[in-house]
Amino acid sequence: MPLIAITRLRLRFHRYLPSFIFYTLLSTWQAQRAPGNLGISLLIDANRTYWTRTAWQSETAMYAFRQAASHGQAMLKLIEWCDEASAVHWIQETPDLPGWDEAHRRMLKEGHRSPVRHPSAAHIADEIAAPKTIMSIF
Repeated sequence: MPLIAITRLRLRFHRYLPSFIFYTLLSTWQAQRAPGNLGISLLIDANRTYWTRTAWQSETAMYAFRQAASHGQAMLKLIEWCDEASAVHWIQETPDLPGWDEAHRRMLKEGHRSPVRHPSAAHIADEIAAPKTIMSIF
């Protein structure tokens, strides 16, 4: 059964945006071509916040992608660039990507915070605002 993975990242400062976009585009391109990828979608949220939804054939396929080339490099930089980062994944019967409201609900209920060097008060308190779609891609 497919694995659904959701990530949420909030950039600390606008100055990180050009590099973040560069790595986002590379990682998206990489994900679309990764073995086992069943779908990907990105959301540009308010307040320098970005969400991803991906579907994978297996947990092994997702972890292989996470460690590969541009995505692996980006993850190292995000520890410094972000003041909020969280992720959640689950198994479901179909590869259909969930709605952003379901992604948020799952993030609140089952998600975990990822390490960041400069956590915001919301990150420390494990508070995750509902997404406000500015632009959804794919």
